Amino acid sequence: MKKINSIAIGSLLLLLAVGANAQSKTGADFFAGKWKVLVTGTPYGDLKRIYVLEKNDNTLSGIVQDSSGKEITKCSKVEVKDNEVTLYYQAMGNDISITLIKKDDDHVTGSVLGTFDAKGERIK
Repeated sequence: MKKINSIAIGSLLLLLAVGANAQSKTGADFFAGKWKVLVTGTPYGDLKRIYVLEKNDNTLSGIVQDSSGKEITKCSKVEVKDNEVTLYYQAMGNDISITLIKKDDDHVTGSVLGTFDAKGERIK
């Protein structure tokens, strides 16, 4: 009888551990890393950017790179919500804000200045 109870308790603990690991990341934990983003329909044409976001405590800091990995600028401000991040920076003489929203574990969608569509994927 003790053997059956031990097996049952062990199975329950295993299921709880697997369930805890299966939860998706949100906030700074999700967005930290490198993101390849395509912004379509801008006056400059379609723009490919890489956003490198680094987690500091429970916030993020970031830099913006062109498609070759050359740094364009640093983010002046990063706002993080559960499934959304907004990055603020200056580029080409303009104040830019891009909002990225979690689509799945490796993809985001969003917009630049609330006008131009953006879609991106995590760089692994």
